Amino acid sequence: MADTTEIANALVRWFAAVDRRDWAAARALMATPFHLDYSSLGAGPASDLDPADVLAGWQTLLPGFDATHHQIGNLDIAAEGETATVACYVTATHVIAEATEGRVWTVVGSYTIPMAHTDAGWVLAGCTFHFKYQDGNTELPARARERLAQQP
Repeated sequence: MADTTEIANALVRWFAAVDRRDWAAARALMATPFHLDYSSLGAGPASDLDPADVLAGWQTLLPGFDATHHQIGNLDIAAEGETATVACYVTATHVIAEATEGRVWTVVGSYTIPMAHTDAGWVLAGCTFHFKYQDGNTELPARARERLAQQP
């Protein structure tokens, strides 16, 4: 029987690594290919990608924020053998302190996350985001990209 604590810990470590911009740690917790689906947020169709490509895409956005915080909860873990599926709630807060029209953009939804057990432990095989609502300054993602473009 799969250890649901190990599964939950891998998931928590992955979100924390992304928020810290520790791309190597995040990569170590991702399977190849990685199924990415943010279509409910208007990000285009789902696709199976190399984890390095997923993280490279996020590196064009997330470092433009002063901080991000992905708070997950209500984990529902269905594990069988070497695979698992986790359903969880998420509140993702994004901050740019200098933004004059509101410093915070919050996105609320849930994830469905397939996981696989490997020799290195449990890894995420993808993530599908299910959008519920957003609040705050919805222009912050564009501002984050602008900030990154202005860096030397």
